[in-house]
Amino acid sequence: MIRSMTAFAACERAATGGQLACELRAVNHRFHELVVRAPEELRAIEPALRERVSQKVTRGKVDLVLRFRPAAGSRGELRLNQPLLDQLAAAAQATQARFPALRTEFTELLRYPGVVEEEALDQAGLQADALALLEDTLAEFVAAREREGAKLAAVMSERIDGIERITGQVREWLPEIRVALRAKLDGKLADLKQPLEPGRLEQEVVLNLQKIDVDEELDRLASHVAEARRVLGLPEAVGRRLDFLMQEFNREANTLGSKSVDSRTTQAAVELKVLIEQLREQVQNLE
Repeated sequence: MIRSMTAFAACERAATGGQLACELRAVNHRFHELVVRAPEELRAIEPALRERVSQKVTRGKVDLVLRFRPAAGSRGELRLNQPLLDQLAAAAQATQARFPALRTEFTELLRYPGVVEEEALDQAGLQADALALLEDTLAEFVAAREREGAKLAAVMSERIDGIERITGQVREWLPEIRVALRAKLDGKLADLKQPLEPGRLEQEVVLNLQKIDVDEELDRLASHVAEARRVLGLPEAVGRRLDFLMQEFNREANTLGSKSVDSRTTQAAVELKVLIEQLREQVQNLE
């Protein structure tokens, strides 16, 4: 499955103690890099967050952002430990009865450890909700990558078809080019106005034809076209394979241009390089 490296997805849901929001954003990158931004309540599950993202995303610079908005009264709500406060108040009254000059302020009682308690947040529930939300966001994120990848694959297939078409044209021109080259050599040798050694003309023709022979380059281009189509149909990430294949395409196009002795094949080599460069630009976007 062809997937683009660039994508964005965002989801939100009610969670234990409040509202959770999750965002995933990715841009092109040669390797896989993941940056996680999460509130303090979810720091403990960062390794699990990283593992789940890395299972679905193998290439690209990815930003994962988690936000938590507590519901009113769900966190930081204060509660009095009434039994303890009653005990402290009774002790304070007894002490004051014995020592009338000693006065105990109510705020001093509140500062006693355990009198004022803060209701604890259900961390386990919140963490489970965050992981579930990440799965939903990842599903949308991967789907977005696949949709964009399908568009890229369609464009790349057109470019590959263009390479195949140009390669076929050059192959059709070769017999005519060879005949023209032989005629050109005949004319040059005739202008020498001196007798040639037996077989010299044939030797010159063979040597020059060998210099411009591009059958191997055309065969390799055809092979690369078939391989590119095969790779585009693979289920796994194919960006690196296609990146290497673009180098091979470019090498054959350069050789074709350097061996050209005909304006048509020279122009064909230029058109091939343009198509290959367009392909390469698309490949840079693939996972």
